[in-house]
Parts: sequence; C-alpha cells; structure tokens
Amino acid sequence: PKYLFSPCYCNSFFPVCYRALVFPFLIRQGKPTPFFTFLLALLFCVYNGYLQGRSLSAYAEYPSDWLKGPYFITGFLGWLIGMAINIHSDHILRNLRKPGETGYAIPRGGMFEYVSGANFFGEIVEWFGFALACCTFQSLAFALCTLFILGSRAKQHHQ
Repeated sequence: PKYLFSPCYCNSFFPVCYRALVFPFLIRQGKPTPFFTFLLALLFCVYNGYLQGRSLSAYAEYPSDWLKGPYFITGFLGWLIGMAINIHSDHILRNLRKPGETGYAIPRGGMFEYVSGANFFGEIVEWFGFALACCTFQSLAFALCTLFILGSRAKQHHQ
C-alpha cells in the first residue's frame, strides 16, 4: 500500500507497541487481569489498529507538502509530547511503591503536579496529536473514544 510507511501510520504503531509489548514487561507486580477483560481489550486494539492502518494505507491522500504543513507538524509535536508525558507518568506510577509495599499512594512529579491522571492526560494528548497529524475521521474517532474512556477513568482515579 502506498501509505504503509507514512509518518501517521508510524505514529500509531509506536504507542501501540509500547503499551502492548514494552509496558507489561516494565510492571513489577500488579493485579491480575481477568481473561475476558484481556480478550476484549485485545479485540478492540486489533480492530482499531486495522481501522487506522486501513484508512491510512488505502484511503488517506495527502498533498506532497503535507509533512511541512501546520496540521502535521502541530499534530506530530502533540503526539510526541503526549507520548513523553505518558511514558514518564507510567515510570512515576511504576516506582510509586517500594517492593512489598501496598496501599494507596499519591504520585508526585512530572505532570502529576498539574493533573491527577497524568498518564491518562498524556495518552489523550498523544491520540489527539495523532488525529491532527493524520486528519482522518478514523483517527479523530479514536481520539474521542480515548478522551471519553480515559477521561472517565481519570475522574474515578481523582475521586
């Protein structure tokens, strides 16, 4: 496909690989995930990945100067900043407790000084940056889904 290696396609590939392949191996210990929840999350990610990849490789058409345009540059920077916030916030959360400690702890540092769900905020910024860089209906739909799902989780965590 003509856009398989487009910057927008790569922007969606790296965060998914980080969340699905790298992040689980960085977690020291955690609560077990029910198999059905895992299965639903897997199906959602596979279907979303297909929709994003299909829209970018088969339907999206960009002018030759797209990579120099304000939508792509602003979106790419938003994606990059969001991913950096997300990875840094995950690092803070992973190191929140010492080995063997349990109980609730409030994260400090990074974006946690400004928002209580910095990891959620970073991922929301990341996907809206992706949507702006790609300017497709599918990327906007996923950014909105991310906002509503992670926004509700962030509100629960804040409370």
